[in-house]
Amino acid sequence: MKLNTIKPAKGAKTARTRVGRGIGSGLGKTAGRGHKGQHARKGGYNKLGFEGGQMPIQRRLPKRGFKSPLKGLTAEVRLSELDKMKAEEIDLATLKAEGVISANALTAKVIKSGTLSRKVVLKGVLLTKGALEAVTAAGGSVSE
Repeated sequence: MKLNTIKPAKGAKTARTRVGRGIGSGLGKTAGRGHKGQHARKGGYNKLGFEGGQMPIQRRLPKRGFKSPLKGLTAEVRLSELDKMKAEEIDLATLKAEGVISANALTAKVIKSGTLSRKVVLKGVLLTKGALEAVTAAGGSVSE
C-alpha cells in the first residue's frame, strides 16, 4: 500500500446536494422546503420542544423522582454482619468474598446496627462514629 494511492471506500464520500438549481435537478423551485409556512421561509425556526404555543409536554408532566448516580457504590455493613463473619481481618475483598456486600460496590461503610462481641481488624473500610466506638470497645482496631 502506498500513501499516494489511499482513497475513501466506495460510497463513503457523497457530493453535497445543491438545491434550487432548476427543474432538472429534482430540487428546483421550492428547493425541498415544501410550500409556504415557517420552514419554507429563511430564518424559519422554532426552539426545541416548541409545540406551536401549546403547553409543551415537558411542562405539562409533573417533575417526579430522582436516581442517584452514586447509589450502590457504597455498601452499608451492620455490626451484626461483621460479628457473623469468619475472618478476623476484614477489608473490601473479604466482605465481597463472604457475600456481605455486592460485587460491584466500590466502598463499604460500617454502621452501628446490632452488636459486635468479637475482636475485628478493619482495613480500608469506612465507619460511622458509633460503629468506631463499638469496634474499639470490642477490642478491635481500624486502619486506613
